[in-house]
Amino acid sequence: MKYGFFVFILAFMLTMIVYTIVRGSQALAPYGALKTVYLVSMITLTATLFGGLFFESQLPHSVGKVLSFVGYSFFIVLAYLFISFLLVDIIRAVNHFLPFITDMKIFRLSAMVITLTVLGVLMVWGNYKFNHPKTVTMTVESSKPLQHKEIKIVAISDVHLGVSIDKSKLKKYVAMINAENPDLVLIAGDLIDRSLQPVISQKMDEELRMIKAPMGVYGIFGNHEYYGEGNHHIADFYSKSNITLLQDSCVLLKDEIYLAGRDDKHNPHRKNLEDILAGRTGKPILLLDHQPFHLEDAEKNNVDLQISGHTHNGQFFPANLIVKSMFEMGYGSHKRGNTNYYISSGLGLWGPQYRLGSQSEMVVINFRY
Repeated sequence: MKYGFFVFILAFMLTMIVYTIVRGSQALAPYGALKTVYLVSMITLTATLFGGLFFESQLPHSVGKVLSFVGYSFFIVLAYLFISFLLVDIIRAVNHFLPFITDMKIFRLSAMVITLTVLGVLMVWGNYKFNHPKTVTMTVESSKPLQHKEIKIVAISDVHLGVSIDKSKLKKYVAMINAENPDLVLIAGDLIDRSLQPVISQKMDEELRMIKAPMGVYGIFGNHEYYGEGNHHIADFYSKSNITLLQDSCVLLKDEIYLAGRDDKHNPHRKNLEDILAGRTGKPILLLDHQPFHLEDAEKNNVDLQISGHTHNGQFFPANLIVKSMFEMGYGSHKRGNTNYYISSGLGLWGPQYRLGSQSEMVVINFRY
């Protein structure tokens, strides 16, 4: 289902909101004024959250940006309060049979205060980690006969350009990329968040055209390119931005290296990797595939390096633990046989501008062949 993910997120958020409002009100019941402030704040911030989620692209950029930042920040607070209250309820159930807490009302209020205090500190740190991406550097050698050559690749994924990740942030990302003096720049999907409208209105193609790479800039679609107005419009934007789009296709670079790009899994008609690489033998092969499923395909087809994204490494705890259970390889550098893999946590992010348990990153790969 095209919008299945968003339907799930919406249902989950509504559940968290109702549960957190009820449990927070109970914790603050002895303090009438605080309870009223809590209820008014929760209702106002809930409206802000959904306003940003559904209308950020239709509002003036400055308004939409503030609305989405406040709303998504509230989502983080909501999520951790939800976890805190849930743990308190579990402890309360245990305490009913094995009493070890004498005053559960004080315990519940204390848990709420401690959660908000610790979370406030963590959110400052998490926002810093998002706004200061790290650079991961690695060296990969081709399994093919070496010609003793090397190219420098900058790989990025999950930038999520839009209202939150705006042109000012893109300008910093482009500066980071150009500072590495890469030969080749690869974008492993989710360059666009959802809507093209804020991307076009801010003329972000002007900034993307500033990327300097003598061997070119190549990209693929991720799942978010399928959530907006239509991927044919995004394909036009790629072209206008001097990004060569690879959709189940393969190109030969410098008559020495094959670069293949798979369309996202949201395309039910995407080709098998075997068909994309048919007849491409004897030379090193680089592969872009947004979602890191079925990693054995790259190994079976003699790919030297696969670059993926999508997972964000969970973006914030405990989602990073969920990512580890969902994917064979959810983050980082791996190797199977002669095939190297790098699954990036992403340069940008989706939603809340915080990294709690993960880090925004750009990947620099020295590829030897």
